[in-house]
Amino acid sequence: MTTIKGPAIFLAQFLGDKPPFDTLDDICKWASNLGFKGVQIPSWANSYFDLQKAAESKTYADEIKGKVADYGLEITELSTHLQGQLVAVNPVYDALFDGFAPVEYRNNPKARQEWAVQQLKYAAKASQNLGLNAHATFSGALLWPMVYPWPQRPAGLVETGFTELAKRWTPILSAFDECGVDVCYEIHPGEDLHDGISYEMFLEKVNNHKRACLLYDPSHFVLQCLDYLEYIDIYHERIKMFHVKDAEFNPTGRQGVYGGYQNWLERAGRFRSLGDGQVDFKGIFSKMAQYDFKGWAVMEWECALKHPEDGAREGAVFIKDHIIRVTDKAFDDFAGSGADDALNRKILGID
Repeated sequence: MTTIKGPAIFLAQFLGDKPPFDTLDDICKWASNLGFKGVQIPSWANSYFDLQKAAESKTYADEIKGKVADYGLEITELSTHLQGQLVAVNPVYDALFDGFAPVEYRNNPKARQEWAVQQLKYAAKASQNLGLNAHATFSGALLWPMVYPWPQRPAGLVETGFTELAKRWTPILSAFDECGVDVCYEIHPGEDLHDGISYEMFLEKVNNHKRACLLYDPSHFVLQCLDYLEYIDIYHERIKMFHVKDAEFNPTGRQGVYGGYQNWLERAGRFRSLGDGQVDFKGIFSKMAQYDFKGWAVMEWECALKHPEDGAREGAVFIKDHIIRVTDKAFDDFAGSGADDALNRKILGID
């Protein structure tokens, strides 16, 4: 049997105003023809999907689900990466993140945050109406400007930041719990939840909430020089989603992790199309099989070099070839002598 449901694709990087990326029908047909079995839908793509309507109308949710199914696909999850980011924004980033919200909420951080929280609550109900059990998002960040402190952080600053982050997310987690859906935080630089330790700090603050789960994406860990295989050993019980994205890290005498303010093409750490980077996907898929991961393997394209359509075409095959069909027997079953308590006792010298 296989535990992973199949290859899927995150549509966020492929949205456009020209065929085949301008309508949900066309992009689903395109994805299906490439061999994908599922699509992860960005909830901010208003021309494809009405999040509030999906939350308030089971009929509409069924129509969207049926439209996707017409192309032999399933909706794997919804994503609120942009809205989740706005749940917690340090004021230094207000101007940069205003573009994530509708025009009427810009230049008003309080109203923008309230809008974002409501969006997450809509996403919980929409996911339930679509029959989904996991949801992708970002945590947002109050502390990120202090990640590498100079001057030193004031005493208690981190504690205060995570207390506030948990305060903002706890009602959202409860809304998802009511709908039977896991919130899967993509652990990502730029977010307060950017590695295992920061996730654990947050988890403690939300009282180990059962819905505070993880979206596993090894590419971000390559760029942080974090052991992404051991990460699965540590957190596999919380990993409910999987982004299949490649990356490479090639430090030089001139730059390392921080990239020297260079664009993606010139950085030591770059995202790459599947198979073109350094991620050990054989090891990852083996770990996922070992721990019986039951979700989707969702390709996310963010390559500094390759065209996205080529990355998508190659990615469907790449994922399919890495999914492991788990054996239903041990390799040495043929040599077994069966269960026999008397024989066992004789072997051990027990009277």
